[in-house]
Amino acid sequence: MEYRKISIQIDPFQEWFRDVLTSQLAEIGFDSFVEIEEGFEAYIPSQLFSLRDFDKVVSAYDDDYDFLINSEIIEDQNWNKEWEKNYFKPLVIGGECMIRAPFHTEYPNAKYEIIIEPNMAFGTGNHETTATIVESILQNDLSGKTILDMGCGTGILSILASMKGAKHITAIDIDKWSYEGTLENASLNNIQNISVKLGDAALLGDEKFDLIFANIHKNVLLNDMEAYHNVLNDGGTLIMSGFYTEDIPDIKNKAESLGMKDAGYVEKNNWTAHSFLKEIE
Repeated sequence: MEYRKISIQIDPFQEWFRDVLTSQLAEIGFDSFVEIEEGFEAYIPSQLFSLRDFDKVVSAYDDDYDFLINSEIIEDQNWNKEWEKNYFKPLVIGGECMIRAPFHTEYPNAKYEIIIEPNMAFGTGNHETTATIVESILQNDLSGKTILDMGCGTGILSILASMKGAKHITAIDIDKWSYEGTLENASLNNIQNISVKLGDAALLGDEKFDLIFANIHKNVLLNDMEAYHNVLNDGGTLIMSGFYTEDIPDIKNKAESLGMKDAGYVEKNNWTAHSFLKEIE
């Protein structure tokens, strides 16, 4: 998939404002962000980029901030070499899960060791949305459960769920690299009980799940939440991430309108992972 990369430097730079701006860009289709000095890099599939929508987001702050913006097209490629050179380092989450790439030669020991070929910021475990769900998986007994991983990225959550004893995992992503990456990473970790599918919530049919992870943008969550609810077993849990703390009311209202019970949330640097329980009827 061809991507557009937009580098933005902010003057005066404020970390909280960077978070606000990345959140709003995520609403219009940007799916990955990398922090740089006094700004960030934002990535979006080229076919989804709208200059009008982008200008609308940024120009709203012209009175208070100056922006230095550069844009470039990144041809269809595997992202491994870029991440190997610049970004991806061995990472331990929750004291128990260590995530590394095959090229790492020095790394700490941990109870669960996941090897991945990284492909962008979302999915390496470095982003708060992935880390918070990893922590939730570590805290729960998944033995014998059926799992749905929506927006599976590199497959980290699916792989850890398998290591934690899940019976079967269905991993779905709309991005070709994520689909292929999850297949590759499952093989790297000798995981054989993950079914990987290319697509979105339209793929969901009659299969039922005990636990669903949905690490996607807010608008997609709101649009697809009913589909998740329909395939969730009574007594099952839906964990959603990919949105900010200030978005909780919208997410909660939608979930409760479907009859789900708020089971609490965790917050990390203003990113949120919110759990909901489908009560037994």
